[in-house]
Amino acid sequence: MQAAKSSETIQAHDRPMLEALAAHWPEYLMEAANLGLFMISACIFGVLLDHPMSPLQQAIESPGSRRIVGGLAMGLTAIAIIHSPWGQRSGAHMNPAVTLSFYVLGKIERWDALFYAAAQFLGGLLGVGLADLFIGFPLRHTSVNYVATVPGEKGIFAAFVAELLISFLLLYVVLNASNRPRWARLAPFFAGAMVALFISVEAPVSGMSMNPARTFGSSVFASDFTALWVYFTAPPLGMLLAAALYRSQGQVLCAKFHHHNGQRCIFRCRFHELEEQQSD
Repeated sequence: MQAAKSSETIQAHDRPMLEALAAHWPEYLMEAANLGLFMISACIFGVLLDHPMSPLQQAIESPGSRRIVGGLAMGLTAIAIIHSPWGQRSGAHMNPAVTLSFYVLGKIERWDALFYAAAQFLGGLLGVGLADLFIGFPLRHTSVNYVATVPGEKGIFAAFVAELLISFLLLYVVLNASNRPRWARLAPFFAGAMVALFISVEAPVSGMSMNPARTFGSSVFASDFTALWVYFTAPPLGMLLAAALYRSQGQVLCAKFHHHNGQRCIFRCRFHELEEQQSD
């Protein structure tokens, strides 16, 4: 009954589309830029670590070791984007599955969620496109293939299960960290650490996406849509399960990964309650 009432309240207070666009377009553009930057970083490190003519690829012979280096690079990239002025202001979702989960949790208005998702898909495409423009052939090489995420040797079912699991774990950990006084400031580092861990360990199974927009951006340029449905279904399902489990245990205060900053917040924010707990 309480969940139904909450849903009705959200719908009753949703901004009209044009009003939301006029008020929050900077955040939408920031979301596009955030994922675009993440994809540029992924493309750069993909070439450095996997192209056969790269000195770094030749220096690190073990694929497992290269995945660890790549994981650390992308984990640090995620942390840097979340802490950047754009990430602080938009919330740095960079992922339609994250945005959908916060919408279901009642933290985002309908049109903001839709515009965020559209911006994330656009950002993923633009990021890979810009990387292709400046890197060129090395990014297109079969060993890199626009850092496309496709199922590994274990097959499509294993990739689906793996994507479901890592997506669940990422959001569940972030929700637990960001809504607790002791851990809230560390939420971006938890997120970055999990990105690093999953790339290091899980990438051979599914390519480690957790993000429909990230996979779509690479797939378009690689012209490789192998098992695309896996990356459009498993991450949202995993994160929605995490959201449902967390909601049964505690309340979500805001939809930002990093909230200890002076940037405006466009969400249904109750972060001040956490700050009050910290001051008591």
